[in-house]
Amino acid sequence: MEEFRAEPPDRGAPESLLVVAAHPDDIEFCVSGTVMRWIADGTRVTYCIVTDGDAGGYDERLPRQAMADLRRAEQVHSAKLSGVHDVRFLGYRDSFVEPSAELRRDLCRVIRQVRPQRAIIPSPEINWKRVADLHPDHRAVGDAALRAVYPEARNPFAHPELLKSEGLEPWIAPELWLMTGPTPDAYIDVTTVFERKVEALRIHTSQTAHFDDLAGLLRDWLAEHADAGGLPPGRLAEAFQIVRTR
Repeated sequence: MEEFRAEPPDRGAPESLLVVAAHPDDIEFCVSGTVMRWIADGTRVTYCIVTDGDAGGYDERLPRQAMADLRRAEQVHSAKLSGVHDVRFLGYRDSFVEPSAELRRDLCRVIRQVRPQRAIIPSPEINWKRVADLHPDHRAVGDAALRAVYPEARNPFAHPELLKSEGLEPWIAPELWLMTGPTPDAYIDVTTVFERKVEALRIHTSQTAHFDDLAGLLRDWLAEHADAGGLPPGRLAEAFQIVRTR
């Protein structure tokens, strides 16, 4: 049987972290516990949200632009609870994301501005085990972010306007941590920050108010990760696949 790593022994909290997600609330569902732990160890964190989530929510009476404004506000508030004060929105249309040259350029811009030591992005692969991970925006953003990290952000000849017009020098992010993918190989114990993670997710009221037991849903999911990672019973974990980029 393959032995999984509960805590990567040679990878502590990075100096700087960029988290890229398709929608407001994706980060809180998938990786906010890990972010909280690393912030406590001194990591500087930036969130980059590709869409405003205007196709989400459950109130049919609410205009779509109002939903987008609400979800932006929810994301900013939730991020602050986690300790993140740099939240950037790219404004792409929810449910219509493609890994276009424009999106890759915009992600390269953020990468070169933030200059992260580590980036967390959605996996571009399908995870058939969880229906929530089948959203095509997640895979499109994962595909675009992967291409932006490697090879485009490090290549001065890719999106040359970023260097020539904006003065943004190429940057190599040494590591990618993929979330929501089908083959995780690293698990971060988030048991001690679980209640804060639930609180951060509840701030996304437009998306979570209908859950009868949000904490229970999260606990079951994270317990599965912890078990897969070989953590002791009762622990909770978030799951990643780690990719070296140099």
